[in-house]
Amino acid sequence: MRDEPRDILTESYRSAARLNGLNAEQLQKENQQLLRQLFLIQTSLSWRVTLPLRAVRALMLGKLLSGRPARELPKRLLKLWKQGGLSEIRKTLLHRFQRLRRVRNDGVNEADQNYPYKAEFTHADEELRPQVLIIAELSLRQCAKYRVWQKRDFLKALGWSVQVVDWRDIADAMSALQLCTHVIFYRVPGFDDVLKLVGEAHRLGLAPRWEVDDLIFDEAEYRQNGNIDTLSISERDLLLSGVVLFRRCMLACGRGIASTSALAEAMRVAGVVDVSILENALDIETLEIAASLPAHTGSDRIWVSYGSGTNTHDADFRQAEAGLLSAMAEEPRLCLKIIGQLQLSSAFARFGDRVEQLTELSYPDYLKALSQTDIAIAPLEQTLFNDCKSNIKFLEAAVVHVAAICSPCAAFRTVMRDGENGILAADAAAWRNGLLVLARNDVYRRRLADTAYKDVMDRYAPKVMAQTQARALFGVPPVRSAKDLRVLMANVYFAPRSFGGATIVAEEMGRRLVRKGAQVNVMTSRPSVADLPDGDIRYDIDGMTVFASVLPDDQGGLGQLDNPGMALRFSEILDACQPDVVHVHAAQGLGTGLLRVCQEKGVPYVLTLHDAWWLCERQFMVRADGRYCFQTTIDPAVCQVCVLGARHLADRSVVMRQALEGAALLISPSQAHRDLYLANGIAPERIVVNRNGFCWPERPRKARRAGSPLRFGFVGGTEAVKGYGLLKEAMQSLARSDWELVLVDNKLNLGFQSIFPEDWSVCGQLRVVPAYTQSGLDDFYDQIDVLLFPSQWKESYGLTVREALARDIWVITTSPGGQSEDVVDGINGTCLPLDGKPATLAEAVSMLLDAPERFEGYVNPCKDRLATYDVQAEELYAFLKQASRRAS
Repeated sequence: MRDEPRDILTESYRSAARLNGLNAEQLQKENQQLLRQLFLIQTSLSWRVTLPLRAVRALMLGKLLSGRPARELPKRLLKLWKQGGLSEIRKTLLHRFQRLRRVRNDGVNEADQNYPYKAEFTHADEELRPQVLIIAELSLRQCAKYRVWQKRDFLKALGWSVQVVDWRDIADAMSALQLCTHVIFYRVPGFDDVLKLVGEAHRLGLAPRWEVDDLIFDEAEYRQNGNIDTLSISERDLLLSGVVLFRRCMLACGRGIASTSALAEAMRVAGVVDVSILENALDIETLEIAASLPAHTGSDRIWVSYGSGTNTHDADFRQAEAGLLSAMAEEPRLCLKIIGQLQLSSAFARFGDRVEQLTELSYPDYLKALSQTDIAIAPLEQTLFNDCKSNIKFLEAAVVHVAAICSPCAAFRTVMRDGENGILAADAAAWRNGLLVLARNDVYRRRLADTAYKDVMDRYAPKVMAQTQARALFGVPPVRSAKDLRVLMANVYFAPRSFGGATIVAEEMGRRLVRKGAQVNVMTSRPSVADLPDGDIRYDIDGMTVFASVLPDDQGGLGQLDNPGMALRFSEILDACQPDVVHVHAAQGLGTGLLRVCQEKGVPYVLTLHDAWWLCERQFMVRADGRYCFQTTIDPAVCQVCVLGARHLADRSVVMRQALEGAALLISPSQAHRDLYLANGIAPERIVVNRNGFCWPERPRKARRAGSPLRFGFVGGTEAVKGYGLLKEAMQSLARSDWELVLVDNKLNLGFQSIFPEDWSVCGQLRVVPAYTQSGLDDFYDQIDVLLFPSQWKESYGLTVREALARDIWVITTSPGGQSEDVVDGINGTCLPLDGKPATLAEAVSMLLDAPERFEGYVNPCKDRLATYDVQAEELYAFLKQASRRAS
């Protein structure tokens, strides 16, 4: 038996967490906007011009521009003088000014990165759960009722998944577009951001449809509508200005849906060739309200009702006014009830209490008021605009068993048979005669009402509409094609933002799983792109469908640990892709909420443990001083001292432990890394080794030029954990110039520079190059003889080490750790202790510089021990299949 109070409490906690997540997401957005504004200010001309003034003011306050105390300046200058005299001071000052002027790189790299986001999508829609997205105008309640919520219900009855988004929520609409297989823009104006959404729909191959239920895209016909003459000049101008916007969006979509035949023809005349018709109809809400209403008992008065939803129907009412006045004068039992906004003629004043006006009624109250009348009237001015309107007034009267008299406009004529289920009145005499005959013949009036009810139920009942008009337009959801394995991967980066070893591995595994026949989808992050809305983007990379969400740059540790916004997006992607198994690589920034979503939905997940993030607040177990922690079994008390002021470590441990225990399988890239997790309580049967592969060279290595300086390479970026600071001190300590160092600035591919050659004071040659792509591996390694890998932690693997070893590159690496498992000291590399001393690295480099001849024709004799991507993928495929079967 369920513990109901505890269940309610648990659900309350979940709701509170979701609310806090929404609040955090909103604060993140506001913070991002402030950061963007600050960036624009700091890169503006005025900011640069006022630099001297700000410098003087800072000095007057005893501070430097950096905010540090001015008293530190003499010490800093003295240190620079000792390092290199006046030239060192000049170089440093020049470098500082260059940094002040530095702006974000918006050049070729970022343009190249953005290309997949804008490329035409090539994958078939059947990879996603069939879903119809309706981007709609939702502020017009009755319009939304008949064109949005009714359609949603019809489509759901046919088995479709349906999502509705307000067109003003541009980012949400952008994200929703990525997960749908059909999209409708209902009554949406063509503002610039909306047209970007339409363009995105075309890029995704969705063939968007623009839907409308009024002739609001033709200004000439709109002006023929006499109702707009009752509006003020400002209201009229505003109304007509929207016509251009509606027409722009309609034509941009290229296909249409209309509520009536006349409206469909008007859309075709405007230039939309493919137009379908889906009429306004009845829905469950309307039928339930009607069924709950008490029967109209009648009285000695005959009430005529007229419903007006807005203040733009005065001209329409005038079509029946003369006939109504005449009939009321001739038949004293006739009374008039106006429901809604209407400027009623003073001619009706003489009827006193025989005229009533009700305003601001809810829809249930409107139907109730309508049901308590005897005759409903729906007069319309004879214009094309009104011919395009629907027959909903007739349907509402029929469903509450009230006889109706209507103008003979096109939509009424499609369902009304004059004298059989209602009366059509074209002039004042017809209105007078119709009102009098219905007022004086109760049996006839009831017969018309009953026939009208049967007719509208036969044609417009929800089940009928779903199986006729809705099915003819959308069909039934297609059955997805069979796949041996459906995998949803998650990694914080993914091509074209190929940043970090975990990303390279994830990409390569995805490509090979696709080749084995698996369907592979990916969730990742993306930068904000200037000319695209801040929503998710779906794109194609080597047969994989990638969903990329904008991830703020300033999350901080807690934000990286748990990101409710990303969890919500992941949940939607999971529903759309319906994978057999989820494979999570680097989840930092995406957050552990992804894994709770998997558990809630019963989808098994596999974690590849690329680092110690799941165990330690410091992802690589490197202390603030840059030294490796050297814990094996992690002691929370030690961690609390290491991360001073962190109040969240106990809760972090609970979250991470639950995430690890909920996994169907844990994967380690190396035995050394597996041992770390075993030492921290992971059962041996729950974690396996799947050694990372690499790309073998596609061609022989170019021969090293005899007698040339020895060439070293470093690809770890500026992170202290990768040994950047240690490397810098070691190379600056060398008092010899017979070497060259190639530094890879991996941040250049993210759009900004992080390594500045002017920061280095070395005797040898220094070159900074952008990160290479997988296709550029051979070209990069042709440039070096020795790879420097002075990592300051026990790496889980070390992809670049394997790439270098496969290309006959000597490797200097720290040990122990996964990075050194394929390095044989003195045979194909040099192993260094994890002592954090620059002198240790400098000594190893000097020993190689003293014997450059060993690199003439050098070949790594241990290459046959190396793993490959193909072997790794074979093992991974089996692991994922095994995990997916556990859930079945």
